[in-house]
Amino acid sequence: MTDLGERRRQRLRSSFLYLCVGCDDQEVAAAALRGGADMVQLRDKEADDERLLDSATRLRELCSATGALFWVNDRPDLAVAAGADGVHVGQEDLPVAEARTAVGADGLVGVSTHSPTQLSSALASEADQISVGPVWATPTKEGRPAAGLDYVREAAATAGDRPWFAIGGIDAGNLAEVLEAGARRVVVVRAIRESADPEAAARALRERLG
Repeated sequence: MTDLGERRRQRLRSSFLYLCVGCDDQEVAAAALRGGADMVQLRDKEADDERLLDSATRLRELCSATGALFWVNDRPDLAVAAGADGVHVGQEDLPVAEARTAVGADGLVGVSTHSPTQLSSALASEADQISVGPVWATPTKEGRPAAGLDYVREAAATAGDRPWFAIGGIDAGNLAEVLEAGARRVVVVRAIRESADPEAAARALRERLG
């Protein structure tokens, strides 16, 4: 690992608010970054490769300008092509070990988990970051049952120093419950993307984290 990889991991350890956006959410991402978002992930299952790469390149530039980390969902090849800081994979995507090979030692790898068994496997892997949820059912993960606050408590008790983020239906109205269950970091989607003022929404969430 070079200094670049260490800087990325240091930034990850100081990251608490993680936003997922689609290809059409450049302005939302820019506003959220102004409001204090620490990380942005491009996740768009409908876009083709050309559109994904174009959007990823522009989002990476936005994140670089503010010192935030930029991630690409599912596609380590596009993450590398866009100069992203990391790739995030799900349980049905590439295994963490293959994603690590694809992005190299300097790239970050995140993985989604939905149960204590999956969390245990993720902690035994080379994943730099782990998502824990969904805490509540959410339309962005249609058909995925809620893992609940007990799963957040499980992560808080077992994850140690590994950075992990609670995800799934989290917003300003229920953030306190997630924090009380032991989370320090969260992933949000609609709480910022559907806000009339994404910058203010991001700032309000970020001030309660960390």
